[in-house]
Amino acid sequence: MSDEEWERFLRESATGAAGAPVEPSARDREAQRRLRERPGQPEGRRTYSPARPRRRTGWYVTGLVAAAVLLVVGLFPQQVVGWFGGGDSGRDGTPLAGESERPRKAPGSEPDLRPTLAEPFRGSPAARWADGAAGITVPPAKATGWMDAAQVDRALRQSRDFLAAAGLDSRVLRGDRPTKAIALLNPHQKDVQAYLRAALSSAAPAPKTDPLLLFSRFQPQRTRLVGDVVKTRGRLTYQEGKRGALEVTADVTFVYPVTPAGHSGRDAEVVRTIVRRKIVMSWDDPAKIITEPGTMSLVLYELDMTNGGCSAPSGYFVPPFGTGDEEPTDESHTVDPYDRSKPIGTTATGEDCATATRS
Repeated sequence: MSDEEWERFLRESATGAAGAPVEPSARDREAQRRLRERPGQPEGRRTYSPARPRRRTGWYVTGLVAAAVLLVVGLFPQQVVGWFGGGDSGRDGTPLAGESERPRKAPGSEPDLRPTLAEPFRGSPAARWADGAAGITVPPAKATGWMDAAQVDRALRQSRDFLAAAGLDSRVLRGDRPTKAIALLNPHQKDVQAYLRAALSSAAPAPKTDPLLLFSRFQPQRTRLVGDVVKTRGRLTYQEGKRGALEVTADVTFVYPVTPAGHSGRDAEVVRTIVRRKIVMSWDDPAKIITEPGTMSLVLYELDMTNGGCSAPSGYFVPPFGTGDEEPTDESHTVDPYDRSKPIGTTATGEDCATATRS
C-alpha cells in the first residue's frame, strides 16, 4: 500500500466514510416502533389516492323507470290522472284533464257547501272543470268524407266556436241576438232559418221554437251572472255523414252561476243553472249541398236543464230564486245534472221538470 492510500485509510477511519450506514439512536428506534404499531400511516400533504370507480347501476335503473313512466303518461293520460286522484272523484282541487271519452260514472259527491259570490262553484264538481271553451275537447283531425285533415281541423274548431258563441258569449247571455253563432249556420237551411226567426222575434215562444234549445240567455232585469267564468265540460266527436259530409257531434255541459239582479251584498243568493247540450252539425260538401263557405247545417239540437225554469217557455232561463222549491217538479224522476255517463235525455222544459239531486 502506498503512503497516500495509507493516509486516506487512517483519515476515513477517524471521520467515517461517506454513505456508510449510521446506527439509529434509542429515541429514533422508539419512534419507529410506535409508527409500526399504528393501524395506518398518515398521508403526506401532497400525496394522491385515486378515487374508487363508482358503479352506475342505480342511475341506469332510475333512467329506465323514468322512461317507462313517461311512456305510460303519453299513452294513457286519462288513466294516470285517475290513479293519482285527478279523476272525477278526486278531492285535491286540481283541474280535471279534458274529457276524451264518455265517463263511466258520475262525479263523486262533493262537500255540501253553499255557493257564494266569491266562490260560485263551491261544493260543485264544476269547481274543477275548465273555464269557457277550454273545457270543450277537440279531437285530432284526420281526413273524413270530402275533407282532408286540415279542413277537418278547421271545421272542428269552427264547431267549437259555434258552441262558444251560442253558450258563452257575454252579450248573448244577457239576451242579445246571437249574431256570431248565426253567421256559422247555413243560410240555405230553410227549417233552421224559420226556427231562428220565430225563436228570436217572439216574446212568448212555443216549446219547439224556444231559443233556449240552441242559445243560453238570461233576462238582465231579473238575473245577473256571477263573475265572468262559465264552467264547461264536454267533447266533440266526428264521423262521415250523409253525402260525404263531415258530421260533428258536440256533447257539452255548461254551468252558469247567477244571482238576482240588484242584489250584490255578501249574502246574496247564488244559484247554478246547469245546461247539457247535444248538437249535431253537418259540414256539407258544396258540390252536393247548397251551402255557403264556412257554414254548417244543423242535424239535431237538444238540451237537459237544471235550475232553468219549469214554467211555460219565455225564451230565457229562469233560475228559482227564493221560491224555487215551490216550482212543480217530478219527485219520482230525479237526475244528477253532473252525470255525463248517461246519454242526454229529453228537454227539461215545460211541465216535465225532474228533481235534481244536486246543483
